[in-house]
Amino acid sequence: MNVQGSLSAKEALERLKEGNRKYMGLATAAGDISPEKRKQTLKKGQQPYAIIISCSDSRVIPESVFSAGIGDLFVIRVAGNVIDDHQLGSIEYAAEHLGAKLILVLGHDHCGAVDAAINHDPEGYIKFITDEIKLAIGDEKDDYRACCLNVRRSIDMIESSFEIHREEEHGLKVMGALYHLADGSVEFGI
Repeated sequence: MNVQGSLSAKEALERLKEGNRKYMGLATAAGDISPEKRKQTLKKGQQPYAIIISCSDSRVIPESVFSAGIGDLFVIRVAGNVIDDHQLGSIEYAAEHLGAKLILVLGHDHCGAVDAAINHDPEGYIKFITDEIKLAIGDEKDDYRACCLNVRRSIDMIESSFEIHREEEHGLKVMGALYHLADGSVEFGI
């Protein structure tokens, strides 16, 4: 199902880049969160222009980072921005039923989950996350490179999904980016 009026992947990427440029100079979020917007999305449904898979880190807020408001982004957050069947199902839903054409895996530098995978051997449920990250980073010890490798593995997992491949013929694009905590900039094309 393709939603009328959805942006192409290229248009969505440009909107994200412009939103990040705005964000870098603001003291407060710029997206539309007005009562009117809430009512509009209630009546007409959501039509996000991009799907963002982001780390759960409280310092990374995709809607703010991209100056987006209610209904603009379909955000999936999980520690370490790792991918499993749950995230793939959410991505498929947003692409197929909501018409979003861009899937962006948004990692960030100084990620606690990546650090745990590099420097620690956690137990409990955290181990599921760090084991997945270890598969991505191998023996890499550099934080920046490890974060980039982790983003790349998530991209590869999304791209290998049968359903995502089926949607690619309709203009769906998958890409990676890295958010820099120090200045709020997003490095696209990871």
